[in-house]
Amino acid sequence: MPRLENRRILLGLTGGIATYKSAELVRRLRDDGAEVRVVMTPGACAFITPLTLQALSGHPVHRELLDEGAEAAMGHIELARWAELVLVAPASADFIARLAHGLANDLLSTLCLATTAPVRVAPAMNQAMWGAAATQHNCAVLEQRGIALLGPASGAQACGDVGPGRMLEPEELCAAVQQHFGGAALAGLRVLVDAGPTREAIDPVRYISNHSSGRMGFALAAAAAAAGADVTLVAGPVGLATPPGVRRVDVASAQQMHDAVLACVDASDIFIACAAVADYRPAAPATQKIKKSAERLQIELVRNPDILATVTAREPHPFTVGFAAETHDVLAYARGKLEAKRLDLIVANDVSRSDIGFDSEHNEVTLVAADGTVALPRGSKVRLAHDLIAAIAARYRACRAREHA
Repeated sequence: MPRLENRRILLGLTGGIATYKSAELVRRLRDDGAEVRVVMTPGACAFITPLTLQALSGHPVHRELLDEGAEAAMGHIELARWAELVLVAPASADFIARLAHGLANDLLSTLCLATTAPVRVAPAMNQAMWGAAATQHNCAVLEQRGIALLGPASGAQACGDVGPGRMLEPEELCAAVQQHFGGAALAGLRVLVDAGPTREAIDPVRYISNHSSGRMGFALAAAAAAAGADVTLVAGPVGLATPPGVRRVDVASAQQMHDAVLACVDASDIFIACAAVADYRPAAPATQKIKKSAERLQIELVRNPDILATVTAREPHPFTVGFAAETHDVLAYARGKLEAKRLDLIVANDVSRSDIGFDSEHNEVTLVAADGTVALPRGSKVRLAHDLIAAIAARYRACRAREHA
């Protein structure tokens, strides 16, 4: 059965270039079985036509508060009662302000006041507008009232700026909706994920790191939350928004990540080690910036603690999933790591390819277990994360069933 079978979702669109993503969001929600009705503000209609959303949703698009045809039956109230969830995506700074102040001067804001269904907003705006004190205050007001914010993400914006303010991608918003309605695969379980790179200080301004973007780990955390898990994410230094419903612990170095993972692991049922942790660190980081002088500079490196090995050496330890990011002999190294570190599963990927893996929005992996392998084809990290979580959940349940047989 699709994960959103027969769920009634009211999708509101406000003015902004991110409305083009909303068309894809409608398609994905319907593919997951949801019934979607769309409400558009005049600003949204300037960016995308109601006809597009009507074709994708299969229902007329609602635009006017004082619609003579609808008012006879109190159409706006009927819509407010019909919805099981109201999702505003994109939500402009103007709409967030009006919602925070309880205004009801168009159909969408009126519906948000009239409905008893949960309301979620996905902010989308210029990074300066997002950072403005008024916007942050308005968002805080909404959260105090139980209106959850989904995002925003950080990155390049249509205006040419770079920073926070991008609307989450349709796959991420769809996952948040699934989480709201309670996916069952990991219901009642506690999942710990580490993600991103680490930074090992050379001096106060330089460090050793790698190209990991953290996208895969963040996508796995979001997918686990969408599957009903209680998720903690230990994140290295990345510019990614915290997935909805996920607790986040920020760290920088491998030692900090090691300590944060160990602080959480005993309370976890599943540990997914997706971070690209530096194997070595400078033995004695300089306390002041190293000046350019000699032609050669030697830095002594020492090994960092092995987070995976430390976790699996504990008894008992959680169901543990590792990652093998390799440039050659990928499956051979993955099988060796699976055995050496006593892992339940390992996800192998080839990071020598420029179209997948590090610093890419796509990936292609092979899931390796003691009894065989399963190849997952190239796809977005968000979609791949859902497939991996489904596989991890099935393996976990089967493993626990054998233990109790």
